[in-house]
Amino acid sequence: MGPLMMPDIPDDFEGSDRFHLDDGSVGWTAPELVRQAGPRKSGQGSATLLRLELNALALRYAAKRSLLHDTTTGGSPCVVFGPEGTASGPRHGNFIDEAYRAILADVAWSARLEKAHTAHRRAWPRTDWRWRELDAATSSDALLMNVFCFPGVLDGAAGLGLRVLLGIGAGVRSEFGFKPRIPLTNGRFDRTEIDLRLGSLLVEAKLTESDFQQARPALVERYRDLLEAFEPEIVAGKTSVVGYQLIRGTLAAMAVPSGSFCVLADARRPDLLEQWYSVMSRVRTGELRCRLQMLTWQEVCAVLPVRLQEFLGEKYGILPA
Repeated sequence: MGPLMMPDIPDDFEGSDRFHLDDGSVGWTAPELVRQAGPRKSGQGSATLLRLELNALALRYAAKRSLLHDTTTGGSPCVVFGPEGTASGPRHGNFIDEAYRAILADVAWSARLEKAHTAHRRAWPRTDWRWRELDAATSSDALLMNVFCFPGVLDGAAGLGLRVLLGIGAGVRSEFGFKPRIPLTNGRFDRTEIDLRLGSLLVEAKLTESDFQQARPALVERYRDLLEAFEPEIVAGKTSVVGYQLIRGTLAAMAVPSGSFCVLADARRPDLLEQWYSVMSRVRTGELRCRLQMLTWQEVCAVLPVRLQEFLGEKYGILPA
């Protein structure tokens, strides 16, 4: 499956005129962002190109539905959506309505909406609305919640395709921000968050993140089970270890009874796929490798309800694989 091409967004689509921010500056339009991105290429530039594409699609999506939105300041503007009340109830432009209502109705899920974005103070011109992490059009966490908070997405016959794809059983609840207990050599545990837990499956979501993070060898070597899971070459002779999140996710799965680990990434990010295979080639046993998988959002989209497929296609450019 090759990378998807950037959608053609004509200059005369609804809402394509420049819109103005509260400070009088001029925001980006979708056609301008697409022209900046240019033709899609694989490799290191994929994160930047996908970010431009998602923001262009978000502007069109927001204009078409008159959604509350704005853009950040700086050289790489990001479209940000906000919550608002309507005659039919609350809505948020970064979420499909059904998922947003389900999130608001769940105490644990709704708490995720309150996490402030780290760039809020330096890149946000508005004072009447605080920018949250899941407000950003490029947020992988928001995409994850759009899918796994959609009512019935994992239930019954309608959810069978997604359960089979992920390798999970029925009756599993989506637990976001799961903190595993990964054993360290000093007897303590690393409890860094994993994006999602579905029973014994741990999920890390990626969208426009540049990579799977890098770490000093000493940080990686502190894990008690590192050399049980990976060949010594994973750290030997290196000044920086790439794919740190993949290593940590693998070790987190080992710490969960019958645990497995899955990365969800976009098919338009072949660079992340290359990083995945680079790290997975160092896994010691076939048994452990069988508990690790990488899926694309496009593959996930193919087994989702039609309503959710249409949303992902229009807002994210994610089409069924």
